[in-house]
Amino acid sequence: MTPPPPPPPPDATRRNEQSRQAIITAALELCAERGYAATTVEAVAAKAGVGKQTIYRWWPSKAAVLIEVMEEQRDKSARFPDTGDIWRDLGTQTRNVMRLFESDFGLIWRGLIGSAQTEEPAADGVRRILRVSIEQCMARLAKARDAGQLRADLDLELAVELIYGPIYHTWLLRVRRIDESYMDTVLAALRPALAP
Repeated sequence: MTPPPPPPPPDATRRNEQSRQAIITAALELCAERGYAATTVEAVAAKAGVGKQTIYRWWPSKAAVLIEVMEEQRDKSARFPDTGDIWRDLGTQTRNVMRLFESDFGLIWRGLIGSAQTEEPAADGVRRILRVSIEQCMARLAKARDAGQLRADLDLELAVELIYGPIYHTWLLRVRRIDESYMDTVLAALRPALAP
């Protein structure tokens, strides 16, 4: 009788969802507690109860784990509303972004942006996350432009930079404390330049 063939080797690309979730939760918690720079793959592995090699099998770096966390959090929290009134929607969406930045997401996002200045994998992930958000905003602005709520000749990407630049400036540089009414002031200042 012929013995059965040996089982195939494990597929390194298949993730155990329970382990993946444990790793992501551990990375989030450690980053929120210690900051991005002090969070290591070794610490994440220990807190998640997995081997370090498990993390490296699925992600090439700490930044890659946290980029995945950021993508999931962004998808849950920062979708662009569409009530038909672009100014109301911009107010709602920018306030949501400011709230997100004040959460654990903000601590990790700040660390990734800093890391992106010297680490190309982090820079790639940050650009990928931002590109999705920029495209979502541009699509909403294009709809408002087509409805006559914004200038017909508006450079949509420049408009996104003008709208979100103040948030990033005050939040990253911590030049002053701001509250949720800050974006009402910013949008009121921008409106004459963006409206027809």
